[in-house]
Amino acid sequence: MNTEQVLEIFREAGAVLEGHFILTSGLRSPVFLQKARVFMHADKTEKLCKSLAAKIRTEVSGNIDYVVGPAIGGLIPAYETSRHLGAPAIWVEREQGTFRLRRFEIERGARVVIVEDIVTTGLSIRETIECLRDLGADVAAGACIIDRSAGKVDVGVPLIALAQYEVPAYPADKLPPELAAIPPIKPGSRNI
Repeated sequence: MNTEQVLEIFREAGAVLEGHFILTSGLRSPVFLQKARVFMHADKTEKLCKSLAAKIRTEVSGNIDYVVGPAIGGLIPAYETSRHLGAPAIWVEREQGTFRLRRFEIERGARVVIVEDIVTTGLSIRETIECLRDLGADVAAGACIIDRSAGKVDVGVPLIALAQYEVPAYPADKLPPELAAIPPIKPGSRNI
Protein backbone atom coordinates (compact mmCIF):
# COMPACT_ATOMS: atom_id res chain seq x y z
CA MET A 1 0.00 0.00 0.00
CA ASN A 2 1.41 3.41 -0.92
CA THR A 3 0.81 6.89 0.50
CA GLU A 4 -1.89 7.80 -2.02
CA GLN A 5 -3.83 4.60 -1.24
CA VAL A 6 -3.64 5.33 2.49
CA LEU A 7 -4.81 8.91 1.98
CA GLU A 8 -7.65 7.71 -0.23
CA ILE A 9 -8.93 5.56 2.66
CA PHE A 10 -8.76 8.65 4.91
CA ARG A 11 -10.62 10.71 2.31
CA GLU A 12 -13.32 8.01 1.87
CA ALA A 13 -13.88 8.12 5.63
CA GLY A 14 -14.09 11.93 5.70
CA ALA A 15 -10.95 11.99 7.84
CA VAL A 16 -8.92 14.68 6.05
CA LEU A 17 -10.11 17.91 7.66
CA GLU A 18 -9.16 21.45 6.69
CA GLY A 19 -9.20 24.51 8.98
CA HIS A 20 -7.00 25.63 11.88
CA PHE A 21 -6.09 22.80 14.23
CA ILE A 22 -4.05 22.56 17.40
CA LEU A 23 -2.24 19.25 17.09
CA THR A 24 -1.48 16.98 20.04
CA SER A 25 2.11 18.24 19.81
CA GLY A 26 0.90 21.83 20.34
CA LEU A 27 1.83 22.80 16.79
CA ARG A 28 -0.82 24.35 14.52
CA SER A 29 -1.82 22.98 11.12
CA PRO A 30 -4.30 23.70 8.33
CA VAL A 31 -4.87 19.93 7.95
CA PHE A 32 -5.99 17.42 10.58
CA LEU A 33 -6.13 13.70 9.98
CA GLN A 34 -9.09 12.52 12.08
CA LYS A 35 -8.14 8.86 12.29
CA ALA A 36 -11.13 8.10 14.50
CA ARG A 37 -13.28 8.45 11.39
CA VAL A 38 -11.18 5.73 9.75
CA PHE A 39 -10.93 3.48 12.81
CA MET A 40 -14.72 3.39 13.18
CA HIS A 41 -14.72 1.21 10.03
CA ALA A 42 -13.30 -2.24 10.74
CA ASP A 43 -12.74 -2.99 7.04
CA LYS A 44 -10.71 0.18 6.45
CA THR A 45 -8.75 -0.32 9.67
CA GLU A 46 -8.00 -3.93 8.79
CA LYS A 47 -6.74 -2.97 5.33
CA LEU A 48 -4.37 -0.34 6.75
CA CYS A 49 -3.10 -2.44 9.63
CA LYS A 50 -2.65 -5.60 7.56
CA SER A 51 -0.45 -3.58 5.18
CA LEU A 52 1.44 -2.06 8.13
CA ALA A 53 2.01 -5.52 9.60
CA ALA A 54 3.41 -6.73 6.27
CA LYS A 55 5.78 -3.76 6.17
CA ILE A 56 6.88 -4.41 9.77
CA ARG A 57 7.54 -8.06 8.92
CA THR A 58 9.72 -6.95 6.00
CA GLU A 59 11.72 -4.41 8.01
CA VAL A 60 12.03 -6.09 11.43
CA SER A 61 13.93 -9.34 11.53
CA GLY A 62 13.30 -11.87 14.25
CA ASN A 63 10.47 -12.51 16.64
CA ILE A 64 8.14 -9.83 18.00
CA ASP A 65 6.86 -10.62 21.49
CA TYR A 66 4.45 -7.69 21.87
CA VAL A 67 2.90 -4.88 19.88
CA VAL A 68 2.54 -1.83 22.12
CA GLY A 69 0.19 1.08 21.49
CA PRO A 70 0.36 4.44 23.23
CA ALA A 71 -3.12 5.23 24.61
CA ILE A 72 -5.37 6.53 23.30
CA GLY A 73 -4.51 6.97 19.62
CA GLY A 74 -2.39 3.84 19.30
CA LEU A 75 -4.88 1.39 20.86
CA ILE A 76 -6.84 0.43 17.76
CA PRO A 77 -3.98 0.32 15.23
CA ALA A 78 -1.75 -1.60 17.67
CA TYR A 79 -4.48 -4.15 18.32
CA GLU A 80 -5.33 -4.66 14.66
CA THR A 81 -1.66 -4.76 13.59
CA SER A 82 -0.89 -7.28 16.33
CA ARG A 83 -3.60 -9.54 14.96
CA HIS A 84 -1.79 -9.69 11.62
CA LEU A 85 1.62 -10.14 13.28
CA GLY A 86 0.39 -12.91 15.59
CA ALA A 87 1.69 -11.14 18.70
CA PRO A 88 -0.22 -9.92 21.77
CA ALA A 89 -1.27 -6.27 21.87
CA ILE A 90 -0.69 -4.27 25.03
CA TRP A 91 -0.69 -0.54 25.72
CA VAL A 92 0.81 2.19 27.80
CA GLU A 93 -1.35 4.91 29.29
CA ARG A 94 -0.67 8.15 31.05
CA GLU A 95 -0.49 8.20 34.81
CA GLN A 96 0.15 11.69 36.17
CA GLY A 97 1.39 12.72 32.71
CA THR A 98 3.85 9.85 32.21
CA PHE A 99 3.34 6.69 30.17
CA ARG A 100 3.12 3.54 32.30
CA LEU A 101 2.42 -0.08 31.47
CA ARG A 102 -0.34 -0.27 34.08
CA ARG A 103 -2.36 -3.33 33.11
CA PHE A 104 0.33 -5.71 31.87
CA GLU A 105 3.71 -7.16 32.71
CA ILE A 106 6.43 -7.91 30.19
CA GLU A 107 9.54 -10.01 30.60
CA ARG A 108 12.95 -8.33 30.59
CA GLY A 109 14.36 -8.60 27.08
CA ALA A 110 10.90 -8.90 25.47
CA ARG A 111 11.10 -7.73 21.87
CA VAL A 112 8.46 -5.11 21.09
CA VAL A 113 7.26 -2.94 18.24
CA ILE A 114 5.38 0.25 19.08
CA VAL A 115 2.43 0.98 16.79
CA GLU A 116 1.01 4.49 16.67
CA ASP A 117 -1.70 6.04 14.53
CA ILE A 118 -0.14 9.25 13.22
CA VAL A 119 3.29 10.65 14.02
CA THR A 120 4.06 14.37 13.86
CA THR A 121 6.87 15.02 16.36
CA GLY A 122 7.27 11.43 17.60
CA LEU A 123 6.82 12.41 21.25
CA SER A 124 4.38 9.60 22.11
CA ILE A 125 6.67 6.97 20.61
CA ARG A 126 9.74 8.40 22.39
CA GLU A 127 7.86 8.42 25.71
CA THR A 128 6.68 4.85 25.09
CA ILE A 129 10.25 3.75 24.31
CA GLU A 130 11.44 5.29 27.58
CA CYS A 131 8.72 3.47 29.54
CA LEU A 132 9.44 0.12 27.89
CA ARG A 133 13.23 0.38 28.17
CA ASP A 134 12.85 1.20 31.87
CA LEU A 135 11.09 -2.18 32.12
CA GLY A 136 13.94 -3.91 30.26
CA ALA A 137 12.19 -4.35 26.91
CA ASP A 138 14.03 -4.44 23.59
CA VAL A 139 12.27 -1.92 21.32
CA ALA A 140 12.88 -3.18 17.77
CA ALA A 141 11.01 -0.38 15.96
CA GLY A 142 8.22 2.13 16.01
CA ALA A 143 5.52 2.03 13.33
CA CYS A 144 2.65 4.24 12.28
CA ILE A 145 -0.11 4.51 9.71
CA ILE A 146 0.98 8.03 8.66
CA ASP A 147 4.21 9.91 9.33
CA ARG A 148 3.28 13.60 9.01
CA SER A 149 6.98 14.55 9.06
CA ALA A 150 7.67 12.55 5.86
CA GLY A 151 10.66 10.80 7.43
CA LYS A 152 12.16 13.82 9.22
CA VAL A 153 11.23 12.88 12.79
CA ASP A 154 13.71 10.87 14.90
CA VAL A 155 12.02 8.64 17.48
CA GLY A 156 15.21 6.88 18.61
CA VAL A 157 14.50 3.58 16.84
CA PRO A 158 13.69 2.82 13.20
CA LEU A 159 10.29 4.28 12.28
CA ILE A 160 8.22 2.25 9.83
CA ALA A 161 5.47 4.31 8.21
CA LEU A 162 2.77 2.98 5.95
CA ALA A 163 2.49 6.48 4.45
CA GLN A 164 4.60 9.61 4.59
CA TYR A 165 2.50 12.73 4.22
CA GLU A 166 4.14 16.01 5.05
CA VAL A 167 1.60 18.53 6.23
CA PRO A 168 2.66 22.01 7.36
CA ALA A 169 2.78 22.54 11.11
CA TYR A 170 3.66 25.81 12.83
CA PRO A 171 4.40 27.05 16.33
CA ALA A 172 1.48 29.15 17.62
CA ASP A 173 3.54 32.33 17.44
CA LYS A 174 4.61 31.79 13.81
CA LEU A 175 1.34 31.23 11.98
CA PRO A 176 0.88 32.33 8.40
CA PRO A 177 -1.76 35.10 8.18
CA GLU A 178 -4.36 32.90 6.45
CA LEU A 179 -4.17 30.34 9.30
CA ALA A 180 -4.12 33.00 12.04
CA ALA A 181 -7.40 34.38 10.63
CA ILE A 182 -9.25 31.12 11.43
CA PRO A 183 -10.25 30.25 15.03
CA PRO A 184 -8.32 27.12 16.15
CA ILE A 185 -9.85 23.87 17.38
CA LYS A 186 -8.10 21.07 19.27
CA PRO A 187 -9.44 17.66 18.23
CA GLY A 188 -6.58 15.54 19.70
CA SER A 189 -6.65 13.40 22.84
CA ARG A 190 -3.53 14.38 24.82
CA ASN A 191 -4.33 16.05 28.15
CA ILE A 192 -7.85 14.63 28.31
